[in-house]
Amino acid sequence: MNVEFFAALDALQTETGIPKEYMVEKIETALITAFRRDVNNANVKVFLDENKKEMKVFQLKDVVETVENPDLQIDLESARKIRRRYDIGSVAEIEFKPKNFGRISAQTAKQVIIQGIREAERGILLKEYESKKEELISANVYKIDPPTGNAILDIGKGEAVLTKSEQIPGEVIREGERIRVYVIEVKNQHRGPLITLSRRHSGMVRRLFELEVPEISDGTVIINAIAREPGSRTKIAVSSTNPDVDPIGSCIGSKGGRINAVVSELGEEKIDIIKYSEDPVEYIKSALSPANAIEVDVNEEERSCRVTVEPSQLSLAIGKEGQNARLAAKLTGYKIDIKTSAAV
Repeated sequence: MNVEFFAALDALQTETGIPKEYMVEKIETALITAFRRDVNNANVKVFLDENKKEMKVFQLKDVVETVENPDLQIDLESARKIRRRYDIGSVAEIEFKPKNFGRISAQTAKQVIIQGIREAERGILLKEYESKKEELISANVYKIDPPTGNAILDIGKGEAVLTKSEQIPGEVIREGERIRVYVIEVKNQHRGPLITLSRRHSGMVRRLFELEVPEISDGTVIINAIAREPGSRTKIAVSSTNPDVDPIGSCIGSKGGRINAVVSELGEEKIDIIKYSEDPVEYIKSALSPANAIEVDVNEEERSCRVTVEPSQLSLAIGKEGQNARLAAKLTGYKIDIKTSAAV
C-alpha cells in the first residue's frame, strides 16, 4: 500500500502541479485528525519516508508507574514489550495501522486530503494569474448568461467571468469563439482566485499594440498616453527613442497592417495615433487632430488651455458629441476650451 501511496503522490504532482511536499504535510494532518477522532484526542506522530516508501502512524504515550488515562499513558511493563529501552518518564511510540481507521475517521482523513488538494490548486491558479495581471490572455467563450449578458470564459485551469460592463459596447460575443481579454486584477478568495477581466480597459489597447509593433516591444517606440472610449474611439500618444524611427508610422505599419489588426480585435474602434511632445502647446495641437489649431494658450498652474481654430474647424475639433475634445483633454491632462478665430 505504501508504494502505491507514494506513486499516487507522484502522479498528483505531475497532473496538477501540486508539490509532493505540500501534500505530504496535508496527509500528515489528515492522519493525525483521523487518529485523534478514534482515540479521544491522543498524542500522535506521523512518519512519512519517501525514500523507503514507508508511511507509519504512532500513538505517543507517557510511560508511568500507574496508568490513569489509557489514551495518554502506558505502564512500564507494557512499554518495554514494545521497546526495552523505555523507562519511567519516557514517551512510548505505539504504531497504529491506518487500515484500522474507523469509517468516520477514514472519511475525515479523506476530506482533509481533498481540501488540501483544492487549496493547492487555488494557490497554483492564483500564482499563475497574478503573474498575468495587466496582461492579455486568450480564452474560449464557454457560455453566455442571457439575463446578464456576462460571458463565462474557459481560461485553461478554470473559469472566469467577463461581465457585460467590461465588454466593448455594441460587440457581440458568441459561445465557442476565442477572444482576448485584459487581466485587470487577481484577488484571493475562499472559493478560489477572483479574476477581473476586461475588453474596455485602455491597457488592452496598449498590449495589442505591443503584440503588433516590434518597435514598441523592444522599447524603441514608447506609448506615452492612451485615452479611450471603448467601441468608439481611442487616441494614443507615441514617441521614439531613436530619431530615425517614425513612431506614428511604426504603429500604423505597411499599408496600415499593424493598426488594422488592432482595430479588428477591438470591433472596428477608430484609433488616432498622435506624436507625443514635452511641449504642451505642440502636444495639445496634435491631440486635437484631425482638426488644425491656430493657437494654444496654456495655463500651466490650472492645467487648462484655450485653443483657437478656424470656424470651419470648430466642429471637427470638438467632435461628435464633444468626443474629440474630450479625448484630447484626457490624453494630455489639460482642460481644453475651444474657440474660433472669429470669436477672439
